Amino acid sequence: MNGIVIIAHAPLATALKTCAAHVFPERAQGLLALDVQADAPAERTLDLAREAVARLSDTPLLLLSDVMGATPCNVATQLLRALRAQGQGQARLLAGVNLPMLWRAVSYQHEPLDALVARALQGGSQGVRELE
Repeated sequence: MNGIVIIAHAPLATALKTCAAHVFPERAQGLLALDVQADAPAERTLDLAREAVARLSDTPLLLLSDVMGATPCNVATQLLRALRAQGQGQARLLAGVNLPMLWRAVSYQHEPLDALVARALQGGSQGVRELE
């Protein structure tokens, strides 16, 4: 089972995790949220992210962040690089997380990481529609 880590501006990461746990309560243990506070130094946030993913050691990880280029995504990128440098190549990062993307990822959390990434991207893009 893949771990899913949401790194986003506060309070979005926790809010997304809460929504996912509401719909998929049995999957809550494999889902982590890190809310990036506005005044927190990026180095401290990266330390918190490392501590969080240490609980999911030896587990393939899907990292989800909110806005490409913003501090949470930059922290997630640094985390991904650190994981790969430590020999944990089983980690991927997607920016632009939304609730349909997260629900799709949680639904297919058991699939191989490459398939999970494809499913999450599909859920995220298909969840955005103009209505009427």
